[in-house]
Amino acid sequence: MREKINNIYENIGLPRIIIISFFVFMLIISAPLGLSVPNLLGDAIRRWAMYGILVLAMVPAVQCGIGLNFGISLGIVGGLLGSTLAIELEIANPLISIMVAMLIGIAISSLLGIGYGLLLNKVKGSEMTVSTYVGFSVIAFMNMVWLSLPFKNGELIWPIGQQGMRNTISLNSSFGEVFNNFLDFHIGDEVTGLHIPTGLILFFLFTCFIVYIFMRSKAGIAMSAAGANPVFTQASGINVNKMRVLGTAVSTALASVGIITYAQSYGFLQLYNAPLMMGFHSVAAVLIGGASVKRAKISHVIIGTFLFQGILAVALPVVNKLMPEGNLSDVIRIIISNGIILYALSKTKGGNR
Repeated sequence: MREKINNIYENIGLPRIIIISFFVFMLIISAPLGLSVPNLLGDAIRRWAMYGILVLAMVPAVQCGIGLNFGISLGIVGGLLGSTLAIELEIANPLISIMVAMLIGIAISSLLGIGYGLLLNKVKGSEMTVSTYVGFSVIAFMNMVWLSLPFKNGELIWPIGQQGMRNTISLNSSFGEVFNNFLDFHIGDEVTGLHIPTGLILFFLFTCFIVYIFMRSKAGIAMSAAGANPVFTQASGINVNKMRVLGTAVSTALASVGIITYAQSYGFLQLYNAPLMMGFHSVAAVLIGGASVKRAKISHVIIGTFLFQGILAVALPVVNKLMPEGNLSDVIRIIISNGIILYALSKTKGGNR
């Protein structure tokens, strides 16, 4: 019996046990505080699906051998560029508009990902350090680009007297909540009940399925082999550097799809420094799901994203109720995400746990 308990403990891991326990505890105390438990669960489900593809971008990166991809900001930038171009084109149909945004975003991000992968091939052994630097640098560079792009659409640019793009761009007139509203339904009251964004969930799961098929393909298996054992893979006639570039490009392209999915659910595009920490949140989520710096699966993404986003969706309203005069939301978010990253990285040490 004790051995079984130890096996369960080893399989689940201490971080997930703590997060699950805290998540359940927050749900239990939310009702006496006057919060709607179904509404909190609905918010957790929405955040899980809207953030999931950004976390999914970690899988090909880890499997190809570059490790946890803090540089998904490149893909996020590509997705934001695709979205702004789709808005500039003023496409009337929301579904066509978001598809155009994704196609443009994937094209831009794939090119950026190839260059990024070539860079990482030059710095083997220091990929996570370089990717963190790249992630921060591209956001800083885009702060200048957003000020100089020649867009004309009033939804994108500041009013007369100011130059450049707005900080926050509404998607109400383009593709805002196009996935969320597809086949969505409520359980209970529309305000306090459980809202299920069916289309958003289906799109997230569909993307997971596409990545699963890719990872099972010949290219995906070769890519994973290059990450797991580069010496043996090279001896087998597979170009390891090419597989690393492939994984980096796929990861970056997924990030562009992820930010567009996130933005349509949120209802706004956020430019400038807003995406700065998204890479860290994605890393935290996949680690708490059970991934390591050398191994990541889609199940890690699904579990980790729900735990990470669920705890934020439930804990922050509870804390705000308990301490209404405080401003602890951002502090708690930073503690949770950075704490998970530090703990998980300290336990991996290059292993597969």
